[in-house]
Amino acid sequence: MSQYYKPNRKTDWNYGGPRWRLSRSKISLFSECPRCFYIDNKLGVARPPGFPFNLNSAVDALLKKEFDVHRADGTRHPLLQTYGVDAIPYAHADLNTWRENFKGVECRHEATGFTVSGAVDDVWVNPAGELIVVDYKSTSKDAKIESLDEAWHEGYKRQMEVYQWLLRRRGFTVSDTGYWVYANASKDKKAFDGKLEFEVTLIAYKGSDAWVEPALFSIKECLDAPEPPGMGEDCDYCRYREAAGKALLAVRQTTNDTQLTTKTKKPALKKDDEEGKTEKLF
Repeated sequence: MSQYYKPNRKTDWNYGGPRWRLSRSKISLFSECPRCFYIDNKLGVARPPGFPFNLNSAVDALLKKEFDVHRADGTRHPLLQTYGVDAIPYAHADLNTWRENFKGVECRHEATGFTVSGAVDDVWVNPAGELIVVDYKSTSKDAKIESLDEAWHEGYKRQMEVYQWLLRRRGFTVSDTGYWVYANASKDKKAFDGKLEFEVTLIAYKGSDAWVEPALFSIKECLDAPEPPGMGEDCDYCRYREAAGKALLAVRQTTNDTQLTTKTKKPALKKDDEEGKTEKLF
């Protein structure tokens, strides 16, 4: 078994178990495919994960260290000065917990009984005292990254809106505008020389967390249902399971038919047996 994939988790971590929580990534999974969400959270069989992106994780870690220097000094990062953003990194006693996977910003949603959580990359604060949700992203593309308008960027937007919702539930005043700090590795250098050079851009996004509350009730209804819901419209995982299931059933049916034919087919009579049977008839 792959070290990265453990398909069957302990029941404590499934819906109804004492350790189950509704993370930001699980909310995104529900939006993407309710059936995969149900199989994961109620039946305890998760999708196979992608391999970890260690370079992206390294960029995240270094950006956090860089902004933490300005957090400690109470100063604006040069990137914020370049883009005219009047804010500084937010200093809070729980920031390290908010950033930690499997912990994060956490709140209890009484109407559903869910504990909802999400790990942020960073939080800034403006002069009005509003918190600003910040997410770090890294990639390598030829064009300068100045907007996130592709269909697959909707997941990034929902991610930020969940973080905004969580912080508001914790009693903070949160700006509708969040930011992506996007590091884009250059490929147009003459040589690698043991280093990557990044162009870092800042992309603003005005979010709305109005969809989060209704989504929680839909998730509750899904998890309490006795049968799994339909698959997501664009879910390749469900399509694979369906196609593979049909192929395996066809193989099994063919095998069963062959075995049945073999068992019911009478063995051919030898010549002596045929003559003996003929004599008995007369």
